[in-house]
Amino acid sequence: MIHRTILEWESICYGDATDEIQPHAADRIAAVAAASPLAGRGGGGILEHGRKALRARGVVGVIAANGCALEILPKIDIPGEDGERANGSIRHRLVHMLAVALDLKIDAGHVTALDWQRETLLEILIRLFSEKLVDAVRQGMPRRYVEHADDLPALRGRLDVTRQFTTLAVEPSRLACRYDALTPDIALNRIMKAAVMRLSRIARTTDNQRRLRELAFAYADIAEVPLSALHWDNVVLDRTNGRWRELLNLARLLLGERFQTTSAGGSDGFSLLFEMNTLFEEYVARMLKRALADTDVRVVSQGGRLYCLETEDQRQVFQTRPDILIKRGDVVLQVIDTKWKRIAGRIDDPKRGVSQADVYQMMAYGRLYQCGKLTLLYPHHREAGCDEGLIGNYAVNSSQDQLELFSVDVARGDDIHTRLSRIVSLGLPICE
Repeated sequence: MIHRTILEWESICYGDATDEIQPHAADRIAAVAAASPLAGRGGGGILEHGRKALRARGVVGVIAANGCALEILPKIDIPGEDGERANGSIRHRLVHMLAVALDLKIDAGHVTALDWQRETLLEILIRLFSEKLVDAVRQGMPRRYVEHADDLPALRGRLDVTRQFTTLAVEPSRLACRYDALTPDIALNRIMKAAVMRLSRIARTTDNQRRLRELAFAYADIAEVPLSALHWDNVVLDRTNGRWRELLNLARLLLGERFQTTSAGGSDGFSLLFEMNTLFEEYVARMLKRALADTDVRVVSQGGRLYCLETEDQRQVFQTRPDILIKRGDVVLQVIDTKWKRIAGRIDDPKRGVSQADVYQMMAYGRLYQCGKLTLLYPHHREAGCDEGLIGNYAVNSSQDQLELFSVDVARGDDIHTRLSRIVSLGLPICE
């Protein structure tokens, strides 16, 4: 099995060396990537399939094809580490971001530093899911009463009078019964089985394969349903089975329900991919909600939804959805837009590499939401030329509005919600 790891926006050349990828493997991986919905109309949204190299774009995850796999990790600076040690730490931070974004309580403490370095992101997620599912199944598989209809020789439950005196009128020895039966064959268990069966086909480590075989045996009596036919809306979580909520979220993650797509690019292809822009936005929004939970303001993600323009017949067009709004009551106090981009490190550049389109967008937000505090938030990196935090403050011409540039170091797992809360400088108490 050929396995290679690169960072987003980096290239891997074709060849036989350990830091290269063979052309035939690159072709298969590029074909799987092009089949993903994240690839876009031209098929190059994930990988640029060049003549001499594959180049990753702003999507991270794992792309697997027959006999080969390419792992793309986000560019997160890990101080004092490089090579496989740095890759292991990046995987750890990425799993943490996914856990926050999906509201998961993933206990990854038992995963050793060597495991983070040796296993791919996909294998780590499979391991976390399968271990948690094994523990849950040992405590008992959830069951629910499901209504059944059957023709029986003796009455069970209640009689279906209509069917009895129509369809069974000529067969009085059978009774049309409707009854409730306690069964494990419910929507939640069907989703778990679908995840187990999908992961059994792509897991590579011996421990993962063993756990998934055990789980497949435990779910042998559960109906196998195609992914497209799974009834996620029929899952009922209550006080009797609330412990399955995290497993359901993990199954959504691995089966392609949020932030990423799992897709088959042919019979031998599989991809587990995440858009870092989307993940970074959700991660920041949830961390800010935790930090400001005990204040009188609230954090609204993907809210607002005001329109820029109105036609002559009063139809609203060009709806806006700012990443994050900080609100007190109905008043917008601050607009925050997250950008998974690297801010320029040249201190002699007054623009700091900020996109002109991003500035125009923030000006529109300030006007529409009548808010004078506008913030662009970037991931911090060591070449930014300054410390994490405020890296630029600009006055908007002909107004009292301010556009601020902030950065946050996602490589530091300590107290990140407190560090993020400093972005909201409204005289609010900071959670410690």
